[in-house]
Amino acid sequence: MPVSMKLPRRTLLVLCGPAGSGKSTFAARYFSAIPTMVVSSDYCRAMICDDPTNQQVNRDTFDVFHYIIRKRLFNGRFTVADSTALHAEARRKLWELAFHFGYLKCLVVFNVSLATCLERDRLRERQVGSQVIEYHIRLLQKALQEIPAEQWDRVYVLNEDDMEATIEIDP
Repeated sequence: MPVSMKLPRRTLLVLCGPAGSGKSTFAARYFSAIPTMVVSSDYCRAMICDDPTNQQVNRDTFDVFHYIIRKRLFNGRFTVADSTALHAEARRKLWELAFHFGYLKCLVVFNVSLATCLERDRLRERQVGSQVIEYHIRLLQKALQEIPAEQWDRVYVLNEDDMEATIEIDP
């Protein structure tokens, strides 16, 4: 059964999940009408060094990522943060940005199996590899335990067998 999300315009929607879990596909599917709503860490990384997989530029990547999100929130724009957000500190920074600007703090967790993520990675043009995905799956399991204590206004957990959603953004 599809998850139903009715969200105010002043929402920071944070996507959280391992590489290959479907975060960017979800963002493209549901926010293609206004693609600038989605702030992608991969896109920010590519802007820095022309390579969305280069982990050597993560500090600069996330400086840009958070800067763009901060500016969108300052300007009252609905924003989707597309990164793994698997570390508690990464989620905390996004939560604090939303809190600072008086936004609804919404987290969408992509609870997808190792096998599915590995298969999707195998089919992608820019693969991250099994070691990274295995690490992400371990972080996901830890995140699923930590998230209930993190004070998100709304948390949606999408399982791989049902990633359908209806999303309505109030004007």
